[in-house]
Amino acid sequence: MNFENILIEVDDAIGIITINRPKKLNALNKATIQELHEAFKALNEDEDVLVIIVTGAGDKAFVAGADIAEFADFSTSEGAKLAGKGQELLFDFVENLETPVIAAINGFALGGGLELAMACHFRLASDNARMGLPEVSLGVIPGYGGTQRLPRLIGKGRAMEMIMTGGMIGTEQALSYGLINHMFAQEQLLPQCKKIASRIIQNSPVAIGKAIKAINAGFIPGENGFNVEIMSFGECFGTEDFKEGTSAFLEKRKADFPGK
Repeated sequence: MNFENILIEVDDAIGIITINRPKKLNALNKATIQELHEAFKALNEDEDVLVIIVTGAGDKAFVAGADIAEFADFSTSEGAKLAGKGQELLFDFVENLETPVIAAINGFALGGGLELAMACHFRLASDNARMGLPEVSLGVIPGYGGTQRLPRLIGKGRAMEMIMTGGMIGTEQALSYGLINHMFAQEQLLPQCKKIASRIIQNSPVAIGKAIKAINAGFIPGENGFNVEIMSFGECFGTEDFKEGTSAFLEKRKADFPGK
């Protein structure tokens, strides 16, 4: 796959997507969102890829927001279409992938950048990272899921403060809020992401995909997450991974999951 704005590599069942617009601090424009959709889709469909890591090029930014020049003159309907299409193509798409996605936040994660990180299944950050949703300073609100995902991750009050002030928080504060799982020195960020990914890879990819679905169901209005868990739990019994996992346990050996 050849892309203009992103880079992809696969290393030991780990797919790494790097947003590669360092001169723009890796800002998201429509073309980059489309490329990211295609990259996530392809890696999710690749049976040899069991974990995806997304990060930004350089040492300054993960994604420092959206490309404002692209929508500065939009009308009301165009703005709503921009948000709806972006959520469908990328943010909701990533959140609901069966393949686990880790955000490696290696610098500024602002606006759409933080929204992308929040759509990932969990987040790690370098100690120089800064995170925020500054949209109100431009006379707009977060449009790629920020008003929904941030309160779920850190609580309503803290999310209200972050969104209304438009300010940034550092990695230590993000860690205390539960916005990120771990903090590392920048040179250790990607190796540590790979280390966690390697632990995930040892487990059943089918079970992990069903766990993601069940967890997400608990945050969908009108959806009964417990029922989704029950159904997903039952479905696991019909998989080759379940047969291999239980056999390996009883035979006191390491499981070799076929991913089916």
